[in-house]
Amino acid sequence: MPSFQRPFRRLMPACQPVYGPTSSYYASLLQSCITTKAVNPGKQIHARLCQMGLGFNPFLATKLVNLYCLCNSIRDAHNLFVRIPKNNLFLWNVLIRGFAWNGPYELAISLYHQLFDYGLVPDRYTFPFVLKACSALSAIEQGKKIHELVVYTKCETDVFVGAALIDMYAKCGCPERARQVFDKIEVRDSVLWNSMLAAYSQNGHPGESFSLCKEMALTGLKLTQATLVTVISASADIAALPQGMELHGFSWRNGFESDDKVKTALVDMYAKSGSIKVARTLFDRLGGKRVVSWNAMLTGYAMHGYADEALNLFEEMKKEAMPDHITFVGVLRACSHGGLVDKGWMFFGLMIREYNIDPTVQHYTCMVDLLGHCGQLDKAYNLIMDMKVIPDSGIWGALLNSCKIHGNVELAELAVNKLTELEPDDAGNYVILSNIYAQCGRWEGVERLRKLMMDKGIKKSIARSWIEVKNKVHAFLTGDTSHPNSKAIYAELKRLGGLMTEAGYVPSTGSVFHDVEDDEKTNMVCAHSERLAIAFGLISTQPGTRLLITKNIRVCEDCHVAIKFISKITEREITVRDVNRYHHFKDGICSCGDFW
Repeated sequence: MPSFQRPFRRLMPACQPVYGPTSSYYASLLQSCITTKAVNPGKQIHARLCQMGLGFNPFLATKLVNLYCLCNSIRDAHNLFVRIPKNNLFLWNVLIRGFAWNGPYELAISLYHQLFDYGLVPDRYTFPFVLKACSALSAIEQGKKIHELVVYTKCETDVFVGAALIDMYAKCGCPERARQVFDKIEVRDSVLWNSMLAAYSQNGHPGESFSLCKEMALTGLKLTQATLVTVISASADIAALPQGMELHGFSWRNGFESDDKVKTALVDMYAKSGSIKVARTLFDRLGGKRVVSWNAMLTGYAMHGYADEALNLFEEMKKEAMPDHITFVGVLRACSHGGLVDKGWMFFGLMIREYNIDPTVQHYTCMVDLLGHCGQLDKAYNLIMDMKVIPDSGIWGALLNSCKIHGNVELAELAVNKLTELEPDDAGNYVILSNIYAQCGRWEGVERLRKLMMDKGIKKSIARSWIEVKNKVHAFLTGDTSHPNSKAIYAELKRLGGLMTEAGYVPSTGSVFHDVEDDEKTNMVCAHSERLAIAFGLISTQPGTRLLITKNIRVCEDCHVAIKFISKITEREITVRDVNRYHHFKDGICSCGDFW
């Protein structure tokens, strides 16, 4: 007999008594099972109760339902629930909680609606559970109706109900509604603040998350580990290095310098913000490296194109932690960014055979990107056809980008056809195919796509670039003249253009429309948003200062060449974070090795 069952065995009668222990005695036993989550002894007690005719005693059965739910035996809980009286709200709350935690989430919502048929009214314990199920399903309409009853029952100011409402609206993409709930609650604990911070962070509002964190600190409420991890992660998502550094200092001043979860979030933030060396220093100082810590550092290396460093770290990781599916996304992405086809196949097979990890869409995307970039487009396409999962837009997008690199029109058209089925309003796919047509001189295809986009009302995504100088973010569009220093920016671009021409730079204008004059084509590519941001950075900072540029789309081939020239001429290190990865330009060389 397992040791954990022995104390319960000693408490059970050796044979069936004539009049047996009282129900309170068995209730005490069941409560012990609940406390220790001992489901097997609980089932033995359940069987004993059935023998004694107490199997459907409402008091004892409610405890059994609670035990089964806590131990993830949700089917046993439901089977017992349907056979006992249901006039006890606690019983409903227990089972709703069980389905909200373990699924199917629809059943939690269904039970919520059924309890009204028994004359019961939800309370402040019911609402958080059913709202959690709505969050899991992104069931916004159901959530709104529940919110109405929350207001009617005057539970809206309860911190637990409020936190559940905030989480539900956040998961459904409605941070504004979440904030309305938050503002109505006058007495707020750290859980409520953290829920609102997470709502902003999850919905792409890192600035609001950072501001709210400052507001929380001013109230005198102690910031928790969860607070810092949430806000640091929000800073990482937009590569907001100054904000992240401020949070780093705050966390150290408030006693979190030894907190490995906070330090792991900082590793991720510095890696995503372009400071990979700082990330590695923090990583090396971690007391206990969890899998998530290794993954943060490994994926950071992969994002920056440091394939050798990522793969060396993976070898270290295998000695101390068990790699998971996220680890292999980082490993395969490193192989993709490094053009390591043979190693990519090797790690892909290793993941399946030795670690029993079934490839996900993310793993296949990395492999398609790797094969496609290396010119093995047929193998990339065959891999898509042989996949055990349904290819998504990421898969076809990786193939399309590879077709652009190698000028494969036929396969590009196939990829765009698939993409238009998945995301018909995404202009980027049409633009890439248009550029492929232009590179091949197929101007009729370019015109056809322009007309198609106009007919469908699809507008091209506007390229934007950002640079932060003296704690202020400056944004630029292609050909932008709205900046107060616009004249000086274009003067600097003109100065650089002359020096670049002397150094051998020739603009590549192949993708610009054929009915545009050559001089205008050159002016168009030379006024791309990242170049404007770089020029502003050069005239606004001291010589030798490193520049960090963020761009919302992939950096174009001509700008990539131009920035290499600029880095050498100005003796500056220039880091560009585009939608795919980081490029570190220094002395006329890019860290990607011209492979991206």
